[in-house]
This record gives sequence, C-alpha cells and structure tokens, in this order.
Amino acid sequence: MTRFAFEFVPAARPLLLLWGVTVRTAYVDVTETEVRARFGFLSMTTPLGNVAGAAQTGPYRAYRALGARYSLRDKGATFGTSTRGVCIRFHRPVRALFPVAVHTGLTVTVADRPGLVAAIEKYAKGRVLRSTGM
Repeated sequence: MTRFAFEFVPAARPLLLLWGVTVRTAYVDVTETEVRARFGFLSMTTPLGNVAGAAQTGPYRAYRALGARYSLRDKGATFGTSTRGVCIRFHRPVRALFPVAVHTGLTVTVADRPGLVAAIEKYAKGRVLRSTGM
C-alpha cells in the first residue's frame, strides 16, 4: 500500500474542519487491488480495475477547489485542500459525497501528484489506463 497525504493551503484549514478534514483524516491509499480516498467524514473506495485514468490537474481557483465539491458539468467530485491535484476517472461511477450521488471522477489535492499518478499506473500491472485529458 502507498499512502498519499493531502497538500493544505494554510488559510483553508479552519474551513476544512467543517468536513472533519485534518492532516490525519485526509489521504489517498493505493493498493494492488483498490484506491481509497478519505476526506474527513467522507470516503470513497473503488477496485483498481474501475480506474480509467489519472492525471495531474490545476491550478484551480481556490473558491472552486477547497472542501468537498460536486461538479454539475462532469458529475465529478472533489476532495480539495489546495489548488492543484490529480483527477482519477472511473469506468463505472462511484459514491463519494452523498449516498445517492455517483461520480465519474474524483479530484484529490495530494501533495505528491506525480507519485499518485505513478502508483496508480504501477499497481495497474499492465491494465490500459487512458489519459483523462485534463
């Protein structure tokens, strides 16, 4: 398992406490079989085979990136603590924000963005991942 910590904009820490987000409760784990993201009170788990691709994205506007967000445009979710991240796209939508909503992708603002993309590719073991194009 490889764990990736989130990168925090210091001024956003008080706002992020609304979601229970701290340095200890915000991370992404990549294993040989799944990807798990925790963001305070929220979490998402999906089999690695459901990952369609991962790419570094950003910079984003802070008011659009910080906190737990839902995108009406692409039905993606964001677990955001800074203005740069990794967009993980899924073959089948997953639940992350609400029990009834499903998401086609999840953007996570981890500190080691190239490392997260590389870990997903490493553990994919030959699976074909397509670029998200973001």
